[in-house]
Amino acid sequence: MTACDERQAAAERLREFNRLYTNHIGLLDRSYLGSGYTLTEARILYEIGDRGICTPAELSRDLHLDPAYLSRILSSFKKSNLLLIAPDKNDKRAKTLQLTPDGEAVRANLGQLSRNEILQKTSHLSQRELEDLVKAAQTTLRLALPDKATTAPVVLRAHRPGDMGWIIESQTRFYVQSFGWNDHFEALVCEVAAKFLAHFNKDREYCWIAERHGNRVGSILIADGGNNIAKLRLLYIDESARGLGLGHLLVQQAIEFCRRVGYDQITLWTNDILHAAIAIYRKAGFQLVSSEPHQQFGKAEFGQTWILDL
Repeated sequence: MTACDERQAAAERLREFNRLYTNHIGLLDRSYLGSGYTLTEARILYEIGDRGICTPAELSRDLHLDPAYLSRILSSFKKSNLLLIAPDKNDKRAKTLQLTPDGEAVRANLGQLSRNEILQKTSHLSQRELEDLVKAAQTTLRLALPDKATTAPVVLRAHRPGDMGWIIESQTRFYVQSFGWNDHFEALVCEVAAKFLAHFNKDREYCWIAERHGNRVGSILIADGGNNIAKLRLLYIDESARGLGLGHLLVQQAIEFCRRVGYDQITLWTNDILHAAIAIYRKAGFQLVSSEPHQQFGKAEFGQTWILDL
């Protein structure tokens, strides 16, 4: 199958998804969730309420609605006492839109109907399946609407069950594919992760997991190396989150933690070919103290030890 054929097949699968999903959520129903309003009317009410005050031109542009069609809906809302339409103070030729208390009540009711519908349609799912569905929806938004996705914040949290498995899998996949390392690297990551979990000391050790759109996109951990020296391990940034400064943020979080709990020094081991990571360490104040050749991961490289005095 050629690349063109594969894309055509993918397009057909997406069309099938669209047909099934629009039917599943009642997109084609005359009345949205039995409310007496169409889906378009419900969306317009939501947008006006969400924005507080807006103009017809903004709604027409952002919702891709014909201005005449939108005008008829707005006039209907005004007649039903759902909407206030007033002259724009900054432009006498334009109008501003704001929901009345009745309009806010209708909007709130539509929102609750929507939440109830989602809860009912997902009631058969386990908590894990529900989380998978949410992540799949967020992935769809990220890939289909990248411009919208770029505004999503990165959230840092402590590790929880399952995170170490993700760290092992994601780092192994990346370094094997990017640098051709062998399975000894996976063994090393497994060893570091297992030791961290088996001897975890919450007062002296910490693992940060970075999430974006509900997906894990980064990690770093601090392990107690003895003699009041901390070890910085397993810094990783997923390709989808690079360029956001996340590596610098994770390293700074680790340094601040080490200072707060009273470590004298942080040490780390890396490889000379990992230029992006080394740039982060150097900028954070780490100093290179030794460099030795090795073939631990199947290729001739130089392992480097860096330290930061606190």
